[in-house]
Amino acid sequence: MRLRTADSIVLSADYYAGVSGGPSYLLGHGFTGSSRTPNVVRIAERLRELGGSVLVLNFRGHGASQGMSTIGVDEVADVEAGVGWLRAERPDVPVVTVGFSMGASIMIRYAGLGANPEAVVAVSGPGRWYERGTDPMRRLHFGVETRLGRLVLHRAFRTRVGGGWDVLPASPVELAASISAPLLVVHGDADPYFGVEHARMLAAAAARSELWIEPGLGHAENAMTDQLLERIHGWVRRTVGTSATMNP
Repeated sequence: MRLRTADSIVLSADYYAGVSGGPSYLLGHGFTGSSRTPNVVRIAERLRELGGSVLVLNFRGHGASQGMSTIGVDEVADVEAGVGWLRAERPDVPVVTVGFSMGASIMIRYAGLGANPEAVVAVSGPGRWYERGTDPMRRLHFGVETRLGRLVLHRAFRTRVGGGWDVLPASPVELAASISAPLLVVHGDADPYFGVEHARMLAAAAARSELWIEPGLGHAENAMTDQLLERIHGWVRRTVGTSATMNP
């Protein structure tokens, strides 16, 4: 599929049509991921099997999408394009945004900036910017902030990095308090990128949050199990159902 954002970036996306009446999921991958990453495909297929319809974005600068990655700043326009498509395609069911790592920060920023998904799920997301306390994040900063690192990201991961971290936008934890929708924060206590304090600060800031600290869970898409996906889908069904009143 192709979607066009408000700032005229053409995004590629994959759609998994589910059963009539099930929730609509908008999935956002982590940095250097894509809609065709095997674990992202597995997650989308499992959510469809559970009864959801799933639209998986390639964020700008990733996969076959146009543009340059801003590491979570301008990507809120990508989410807006995806949510708009789902609302037009399936106007009578809730839209739930689900993000992993960078995708989690984008989904939180999108909802916190005044958007209206029926629910938000943030998995392995950062609460604050510029985390350098772990080896994986120090390597990520080298990739994003140096010419050599950006060349490696482009050649090895098809990830094109533009601006984004040269400015300081409002962080996820700053915007979490403005989210009106229910927020589920999922984080592993074995996450090598972000410690559990990130998840705790996000959940503490949001008005309607639930926090799951998962023993032994690693990071983002690669750590997701079918059992955890089933629990997340169950939370969505309990929280928004299939006959929930849609946000205007």
